[in-house]
Amino acid sequence: MFQFKQFSVKQDKTAMKVGTDGVLLGAWAPIDHNPFSVLDIGAGTGIIALMLAQRTHAEQIDALEIDEDAYEQAVGNFENSPWGDRLFCFHAGLDEFIDEPEDEYDLIVSNPPFYSEDYKTDNEQRDLARFQDAMPFEELIEAADLLLSENGIFAVILPYKEEENFIALARESELYPIKITRVKGTPKSEIKRSLLAFSRNETSEIEINELIIEIDRHVYTAEYTELTKEFYLKM
Repeated sequence: MFQFKQFSVKQDKTAMKVGTDGVLLGAWAPIDHNPFSVLDIGAGTGIIALMLAQRTHAEQIDALEIDEDAYEQAVGNFENSPWGDRLFCFHAGLDEFIDEPEDEYDLIVSNPPFYSEDYKTDNEQRDLARFQDAMPFEELIEAADLLLSENGIFAVILPYKEEENFIALARESELYPIKITRVKGTPKSEIKRSLLAFSRNETSEIEINELIIEIDRHVYTAEYTELTKEFYLKM
């Protein structure tokens, strides 16, 4: 069980545990446009949807999860949260979900599977969660284009090495970057992750910044503390 300030997350059934990536996206995703409806693609434990339930007044927060154990875990975490009436999880793959789209969403978020390398482990469930072939970027962007409302925002976290490629793919679907935050573990480490937010409206002034997580082991920067203090117990 992972305890946050306003909710807890059980993660014993899922291959993908609560991690920094999910927390970063849940805390960072832009909400200034006051989204009424939110979709989390590839929910895992449901952590990102739960964080957005805490951060917003969105009345409809849907999550999508293909793995049965993760789906059941997310449903349980939603029901045990203070926002159970606003959170709903679909047990389906993305292709199935977009077959008959019923809703548009003002905010779509995803912490997609990353590893497109050729090797696999012996844990099929973990592979499904981790490997990009479970949800190719093209499919994710196509879904965002189909499901995003006119003034909606689509936000993802990716390995930094995928940033340029993802932005180019999004541009083909007329989704344009409005905010980019590049994440480093420490001041001296390389950029590891990119947080990207897209909209249908192209802007000449993309907000670009950098976020460093730690100055030293467990000594967090003021920026990271500010971003996550509403969630982590010890912040």
